[in-house]
Amino acid sequence: MLSGKKVGLRARHEEDIPTLQAELYDDVVNSSRADSRPWRPTTPGLKNSPLVVDRKEEGHVPFSVVELAGGTLIGTATLWGIDTHNRTAHVGLGLLPAARGKGYGTDVVAVMCHYGFVVRSLHRLQIETLSDNAAMLGAAERNGFVREGVLRSSAWVMGEFLDEVLLGLLVEEWKSDPKA
Repeated sequence: MLSGKKVGLRARHEEDIPTLQAELYDDVVNSSRADSRPWRPTTPGLKNSPLVVDRKEEGHVPFSVVELAGGTLIGTATLWGIDTHNRTAHVGLGLLPAARGKGYGTDVVAVMCHYGFVVRSLHRLQIETLSDNAAMLGAAERNGFVREGVLRSSAWVMGEFLDEVLLGLLVEEWKSDPKA
């Protein structure tokens, strides 16, 4: 397990899937805001759930996020779109509703940076988020990510186009302690 100050990132356990499915994926609005693919219902317990880990998918590393104090499941984090030639990847996360607003997102991003830069030896990490996602923008910027641009009307979310903000962080800009 990878540990931060408040959270741990560990392998996805089969028993995590029902909670993640019910509290993240089945929330149509949240799921539509977090994924560029259209939401569609899935049958609980099926192996084709988007939350089931596919070990063959080398460019996608999903984690379950747990609270260090107690080990409670609080969300997901993913390093995706891993490009081993250019040494880049994207960071994504989703916190269960009860875990939001407690500073966990900032810690998750910090641990994902450690994983991407130290464990995977990547050169650049990137985050794309909706322009109104203040929590993710703040978590990224507190970890040193720089706003690089706005992708105007690039995300179709619940019947409207929304802007996305593109943020990037290079390994030489990264500080392992976001408060340093």
